[in-house]
Amino acid sequence: MPFNSLQLHPNLLAGIKDLGFTRPTPIQTDAIPPVLAGRDLLACATTGSGKTAAFLLPILHKLMPERRGTTRALVLTPTRELAAQIVADLTDLATHTPITAAAVFGGVGMGPQEHAFRVGVDVIVGTPGRLLDHFRASYGKLSGLKYLVLDEADRMLDMGFLPDIRRILRHLPARRQTLFFSATMPSAIAELAKEMLRDPATINLERKAAPAVGITQAVYPVPQHLKSKLLSELLTRGEIDDALVFTRTKHRADKLMRFLAQQNIAVERIHGNRSQNQRTEALSGFKSGKYRVLVATDIAARGIDVTELGHVINFDVPAVPEDYIHRVGRTARAEAIGTAFTLVAPEEQPELADIEKAIQKRLPRVTLPGFNYDAVKEAPAPGSRPDRPDHRGHGYGRPRTRPQHGAGGGGSHGPRRQARAPGGHAPVRGRGSR
Repeated sequence: MPFNSLQLHPNLLAGIKDLGFTRPTPIQTDAIPPVLAGRDLLACATTGSGKTAAFLLPILHKLMPERRGTTRALVLTPTRELAAQIVADLTDLATHTPITAAAVFGGVGMGPQEHAFRVGVDVIVGTPGRLLDHFRASYGKLSGLKYLVLDEADRMLDMGFLPDIRRILRHLPARRQTLFFSATMPSAIAELAKEMLRDPATINLERKAAPAVGITQAVYPVPQHLKSKLLSELLTRGEIDDALVFTRTKHRADKLMRFLAQQNIAVERIHGNRSQNQRTEALSGFKSGKYRVLVATDIAARGIDVTELGHVINFDVPAVPEDYIHRVGRTARAEAIGTAFTLVAPEEQPELADIEKAIQKRLPRVTLPGFNYDAVKEAPAPGSRPDRPDHRGHGYGRPRTRPQHGAGGGGSHGPRRQARAPGGHAPVRGRGSR
């Protein structure tokens, strides 16, 4: 089915064509018609499935003929990076329209965001905490709102935003069209959806969360103290051009970045303790190829979008299977292919077993030829910060429970990183990244 069969505004079709896409992904095919018809929507959609365009395109279509000068659409997201990404996607898709949008999140000044409220940009994309900050001010009104989107609803639950979401709803008109997207549907999210939606169209509610089919997955068993050296070997043997590397904690990300930099690997990191400017520079530098490796915590698992990213590496095994699925979903986006490696220490076997049970697949075990897996752990330098034990008394880690709080927030590393409308096909060469 081509995009022009979805009855979208010709100016939107022109923007889609500019981005090089001709046919929608399954989530777009299923979601766009009922949204255009005015129905609420409840959808399970994975990272990289094209869900961003699935809600942006019909909303932009419906905004086109309406009177402007007041904010009519609000998109709620769990992280700053995801909010910025959605605004970038909207800008690409709406390039032939007058529609305006603004990102509203913490870590930056409130002045430009206040201006967006006052002038009535067409679409606001924001994180819950910063939106509530604006709602406390006299100008923070969205009385003209017609369309509300909750994106990554399950992640917002994980990050402790459910009370904030309910507070935000009290500031919004009751009569509106609401679109609800979540990768998984835990009971708390299902209850919230029931409260918010009126006779919604439903998509993929029976779907079990699983990595995209284009991802080649593998496990590298390795002692905890040799993980950094093994990763360095993987990166320096020439088979990995670029990689997004996930750690469990900010401290682990900082420590790993310093180690890789000492190996003359171009690397940066992104996590909640970095300023917004630092996070933006790290992400843009990775997309442009300035940095070959980006080390990240899970704050970035659903907020980084780099097309044709060849490798995702789990330096630490995620605490819950859903985090694994969303981490590895940073590669093989929009039906592309990619590789996901996980470095697994002996004490992380329980988490790995949970992941394999969830995805109903045993991941292949791999060893790196010529690597010394029997090397003895070196004594820490005087005054260095040792890895803290986790609740089981093993290496650095965290309890195997969902986090309840959080911040508001292959391909080569050269020109093959390209811009892509969310979830489309046949990326346009040489445009950077969305």
